[in-house]
Amino acid sequence: MSGAANGDPAASFDPLRPMLIRVAYRMLGSVADAEDMVQEAFIRWMGADRTAVREPEAFLRRTVTRLCLDQLKSARRQRETYVGPWLPDPVVEEQEEEDVTLPLMLALERLSPLERAAFLLHDVFGLSFDEVAATIQRDPSACRQLAARARTHVREARPRFRVEKDRGIEIAAAFFAASRSGDMKALGAMLAADVSVHADGGGKRSAALRPLIGFDEVMKVQTHLATLFKEHGSKLVRTGFINGLPGFVTLEADGEFQTTALEIEEGTVTAIYIMRNPDKLRHLH
Repeated sequence: MSGAANGDPAASFDPLRPMLIRVAYRMLGSVADAEDMVQEAFIRWMGADRTAVREPEAFLRRTVTRLCLDQLKSARRQRETYVGPWLPDPVVEEQEEEDVTLPLMLALERLSPLERAAFLLHDVFGLSFDEVAATIQRDPSACRQLAARARTHVREARPRFRVEKDRGIEIAAAFFAASRSGDMKALGAMLAADVSVHADGGGKRSAALRPLIGFDEVMKVQTHLATLFKEHGSKLVRTGFINGLPGFVTLEADGEFQTTALEIEEGTVTAIYIMRNPDKLRHLH
């Protein structure tokens, strides 16, 4: 145990905070909840007998994971009454996040909390099954089964054709330009025949209450939106990667941010994920 960890709890905790936030966010899909879980872990760290902890990183990862497992139970109940499609909070980054993309996070929502934890800890964060077992308090063999079941469920969410980074940003910029200018011909050329749109307004801002499926339905809505964008404006704030997908952040006419993430396969947009819920965009301010 280092002297820093033995003495000032913040000195040993703060270097681990980014990793703990990553674990908690991927467990919960909520930036605010992830920060709350990590802060609760810090409070417990301050009250712990730190001289008895040989590996602070493992100890804190276990603490955060267990807190998230408890939080998932109440979160699932809340999502049963959620208005419209639910999407995870958007995390906007300069670089592409390859471990957990937005479609994969949505696939994780269909797993049990233990399956989700076993998959993330082993397949994403690279922990051994012995470490996973110690974290979620199950036998290593049970953890292997949990991760295997999870893998089967999320396999289809793994990108089959990963778009090259710069090309993805080019497509995102072109999508913004075409959708806001009303160039429906250019926009239509980017979309796959089975393209879908998933918009999360959370009942706080206008958004489709169900996913839009298929080229014709998506183009009909985009044509209507283009008229509104021309009339009221939509300002590009930045392009980047949103939960691992190429996309962009805009400032809309109501003064609120909006994120648009594009799932791209073989050069065409197969899915569009739009976050409009202001509660999930606060951290972008």
